[in-house]
Amino acid sequence: MSLSIAIPELPSQLSSIFALRPAAEAREPAHIEVARSHYRNLAVRLDPADRTYWCYMQPEGRPSFTPELLHDITDMQQSIRRMFIERTDEEQPVRYFVFASGLPGIYSLGGDLGLFIEKIRLGDRAALRRYAHAAIEPIHRNYVAFDTPIITMALVQGDALGGGFECALSLDMIVAERSSKMGLPEILFNLFPGMGAYSFLSRRIGAVATEKMITSGRIYTAEELHEMGIVDVLAEDGKGTDAVQEYIAENGRKFNAHRALMQARRRVNPITLGELRDVVDIWADACLGLSESDLRKMGRLTAAQDRRRAAVVPFAAE
Repeated sequence: MSLSIAIPELPSQLSSIFALRPAAEAREPAHIEVARSHYRNLAVRLDPADRTYWCYMQPEGRPSFTPELLHDITDMQQSIRRMFIERTDEEQPVRYFVFASGLPGIYSLGGDLGLFIEKIRLGDRAALRRYAHAAIEPIHRNYVAFDTPIITMALVQGDALGGGFECALSLDMIVAERSSKMGLPEILFNLFPGMGAYSFLSRRIGAVATEKMITSGRIYTAEELHEMGIVDVLAEDGKGTDAVQEYIAENGRKFNAHRALMQARRRVNPITLGELRDVVDIWADACLGLSESDLRKMGRLTAAQDRRRAAVVPFAAE
């Protein structure tokens, strides 16, 4: 089976919204547009009062970045950009974007390990590269705030491992509940996290600390990462959503300054899509160097992910 992920077309619900028609009819309230959206692996809503777009990952399979989840994320990101394009003469429809999870105790467990094992055993470097490029493109769109004037946040309530941690790092801010755990365990099966970890962490904590984190495979608590300056807001367990809302309420009047600060950060320490692509190509080559013993370790971790997914029931976005 070959893997190919193309930039998706709009779902029929969104196509009907953005079809050519009279301007007055097209500009219905943004939260109505979002309510019309439908994704198989995401749940989304827009709070019109504080103009916050909430997006919850709810993958149908294992709690990782499957091709289907990546497809929905790309579609969702493009729909946010369209909202700004359609509303250039109005007050911006979204000021904050929050990327959370609809799986209790799990933010994301990272890359699609089952797919990796299959492609590595086939020696299919091209398929590994296609998956990796399809993963880092939405990660880079996170990093540039979808090329829109918004502030992006990760709300971590549970485990964010491997690519899940990389996804959180790609956003402007990380809000995490105290019991949440984050880390890069790829070294345990003789690999490295190739989808942004080095780029994002080295800009925050320097190359030496980044390499120590990657080569240790250690899983960190949110509290430890807050002390390191990686987690921006530390929330008590069960209070992550409240912490996001409190931050927005307290800092809403400073939105213009904060947004400009995030833009300045990206200008001073830029991370290009080309950089991310070069690193994932190195990752794809490293994948083909894994031994059968390494793949068995990866397989055991995949089975553990499946068991965790079977044990949780997604909660509905409020």
